[in-house]
Amino acid sequence: MAATTLAKGITSGLRASMEKDPKVVLLGEDIGKLGGVFRVTEGLQKDFGEDRVIDTPLAEAGILGTAIGMALRGYRPVVEIQFDGFVYPAFDHIVSQVAKLRARSLGYVTMPIVIRIPFGGGIGAVEHHSESNEAYFAHTAGLRVVVCSNAHDAHWMIQQAIETDDPVVFYEPKRRYWDKGEVGDVPDGPLGTARVLREGTDVTLLAYGPMVKTCLQAAQAADEEGRSLEVVDLRSLSPLDDEAILGSVEKTGRAVVVHEASTFLGMGAEISALVTERAFYHLEAPVLRVGGYNVPYPPSRLEEEFLPDLDRVLDAVDRSLAY
Repeated sequence: MAATTLAKGITSGLRASMEKDPKVVLLGEDIGKLGGVFRVTEGLQKDFGEDRVIDTPLAEAGILGTAIGMALRGYRPVVEIQFDGFVYPAFDHIVSQVAKLRARSLGYVTMPIVIRIPFGGGIGAVEHHSESNEAYFAHTAGLRVVVCSNAHDAHWMIQQAIETDDPVVFYEPKRRYWDKGEVGDVPDGPLGTARVLREGTDVTLLAYGPMVKTCLQAAQAADEEGRSLEVVDLRSLSPLDDEAILGSVEKTGRAVVVHEASTFLGMGAEISALVTERAFYHLEAPVLRVGGYNVPYPPSRLEEEFLPDLDRVLDAVDRSLAY
């Protein structure tokens, strides 16, 4: 497949799933005629009809409640939450019902719902439009939480998520929607696995979503200074790919976890605990974290100061190597 944007990778993945299975139905605000605010579903209502690409009212709780009913009747609904911060009205449904129905029924009832959430900053928007709330859902047993970072994974991971009988929260880095990349003929491993994007020997950078590109840029800059950084795209936050994380850290002896969300009780804390508990004797330095600050998301003129960048990643690398 020719090079395409991350956003269009999701579009083509949705199209492939809808062509394969007539039970795949899309629901969301303005996803039909408009094609979504980021145009991810553009053209799908025209091709599949209003019964399969459904423009909903502006009511996230209603959207998720409808999706639960459809899943119980054998459909595979794909819900779009227009912006990350809009998911909270549906939070009760997701954590109290969607995440628990399969376990509550001893496996007799499945919840094959995909909840698409554009997340993160970098687009000049305010709070409710630029949040990184992935830790809420990764903490919730019964949910799978995955994050794509490039066009290839966007195309394949959305299809894998739709085929999964467990509910999947599918995070999409909105400021990377327009980044282009090649889409290969097969996915890079099953859903739930991490991927080493760049081999290195000195420090492991563990990242996901929008920070993967930043870490790759940091690795390139460090290479010019004679430092070899390994970049691991986690891709899945729940479950974590323990084997890939530990294998990389055991090789390099150092780890820096990078994400946009606040480091306070964020994914970096869980990953740090995992590495410290299970790879302690391989470590040459403490596991370090680079993330957003523990404050409400700032106005757009300040977000570049808030978001982790290449310099902050390289500073953490320097501190790790100084031990």
